Amino acid sequence: MVHADELMRVFNATLGAQYRTRLVRGTDEPLYLPADEHCPYHRIYFAHGFAASALHELAHWCQAGPARRQQVDYGYWYHPDGRDAEAQARFEQVEAQPQAIEWMLSRACGHRFDVSADNLSIEVDRGAFARTVLMAVHQYYQRGLPPRAAALMAAFGDHFGRPLPRIQDFALREDGRVCTGTHH
Repeated sequence: MVHADELMRVFNATLGAQYRTRLVRGTDEPLYLPADEHCPYHRIYFAHGFAASALHELAHWCQAGPARRQQVDYGYWYHPDGRDAEAQARFEQVEAQPQAIEWMLSRACGHRFDVSADNLSIEVDRGAFARTVLMAVHQYYQRGLPPRAAALMAAFGDHFGRPLPRIQDFALREDGRVCTGTHH
């Protein structure tokens, strides 16, 4: 399993240095803060020191364009656990792409990935959401990854001595859960 400290070192020494951005261990909730008069660099705070949280927040950073990276939390809305069915559908619609990038980053560094519906309050069709995330992975492989995602995957692959993930490295089991190995 990959440790968050190692992810921080790799990111902060590569893309973080290039983009004046640091991956930072946070507490309860993740948060992105752009540079300001009090801090000369952008900060990606991830929750509780968890590597999975770091990878997820890096995925959002990889996806955000230059204007979004100048806004607190990239200017996105976030409704925490407790969403109703309508809010959950909106959440899944916007979260499929960053979770696809997170899955790719996880494969690149050898960390386990699980799709997260991020809601314990209502019954969620996790299998359907997992299929949507897998479809987003396939779309990225067909159309091309965001440049920072491709660069970060390469940096992780180099650091962890892993080949870049291929499209066939992403699959779901029949129950809709992510396959953990690269051979299915």
